[in-house]
Amino acid sequence: FKYLKLLVLNNVGSAGDVLEDDPVGRLKVYVYELPSKYNKKILQKDPRCLSHMFAAEIYMHRFLLSSPVRTLNPEEADWFYTPIYATCDLTPTGLPLPFKSPRMVRSAIQLISSSWPYWNRTEGADHFFVVPHDFGACFHYQEEKAIERGILQILQRATLVQTFGQRNHVCLNEGSITIPPYAPPQKMQARQIPLDTPRSIFVYFRGLFYDVNNDPEGGYYASGRGARAAVWENFKNNPLFDISTEHPTTYYEDMQRAIFCLCPLGWAPWSPRLVEAVVFGCIPVIIADDIVLPFADAIPWEEIGVFVAEEDVPKLDTILTSIPPEVILRKQRLLANPSMKRAMLFPQPALPGDAFHQILNGLARKLPHQESIYLKPGEKILNWTAGPVGDLKPW
Repeated sequence: FKYLKLLVLNNVGSAGDVLEDDPVGRLKVYVYELPSKYNKKILQKDPRCLSHMFAAEIYMHRFLLSSPVRTLNPEEADWFYTPIYATCDLTPTGLPLPFKSPRMVRSAIQLISSSWPYWNRTEGADHFFVVPHDFGACFHYQEEKAIERGILQILQRATLVQTFGQRNHVCLNEGSITIPPYAPPQKMQARQIPLDTPRSIFVYFRGLFYDVNNDPEGGYYASGRGARAAVWENFKNNPLFDISTEHPTTYYEDMQRAIFCLCPLGWAPWSPRLVEAVVFGCIPVIIADDIVLPFADAIPWEEIGVFVAEEDVPKLDTILTSIPPEVILRKQRLLANPSMKRAMLFPQPALPGDAFHQILNGLARKLPHQESIYLKPGEKILNWTAGPVGDLKPW
């Protein structure tokens, strides 16, 4: 119980110069003007999309419209952006259903390829799309179904900006830019407590251990990878672990009182807990083998987090209590750096070094485009007719 003593931040560490990169002057982005049925009208129909964890697609569009990297001259553009709100189709309970997204994306690409010459010369290799669903442009919320569908064929050459990341996964294109899920910045800012508050909780987690709503038998969580079920079965009665399915009104405050915050995989390897942990200075314990973390070229995840293999969950107590206090303090100091927190958020208005800027930095680092992205006259690479029959219907 030595770790339940007062642990207070007394200085701020460095996040590394790369977080301070400024993309302005290093790239130009052309924003296609699409009919409002692809974006604004979808949002008008369901404003809940503004606060959903997949809302990055909306805020990225708004940001780019007034960003200094935007160009109105497509001839000088490095990148082309097609603003589609592909995940703003919610059930009454708020569950996003992306099944219409392939039809919407196909329709939008058909429009830009017939109205502008830029798509056709590269078949999208200098275009990027924000697809922030669990399994990106595979457009399904269950992994096995996503793998079965794969990335929409016409997006195979494009750069995907997506929250899901896992090495060697069919839903993650090589060269994708992995971003954090959207977490409401103003809401979190309003729930800050004094920095000198004792961190009296050793390990904290709130969330599902068995997803009986989407998986009645709890099979995905309880068997196979089953990291969450293993956490519950091994540590539900351990006094060092404050874990529950209850989601208290003091959730944000509790995270600021905790030393470690568990971030186990569920339906996908990531969750908003990763963002919340960083923002609230709680050391993220990442339990998701082969995860690709957001902005991994800019954020020193190995230094601020703790990685535990899924098979080692039963040893979590031993692993965490074995970490020396000086290592914990070093991680806390790094997490206290304002630039680290800002890189995980999509504030309005935008701030230097925030998630918007990290996305632009990611795009800038992929420049200059190689000559090989440009097709020879008459050359075609992508198969527009590939995919499930339902995805080929007009939208």
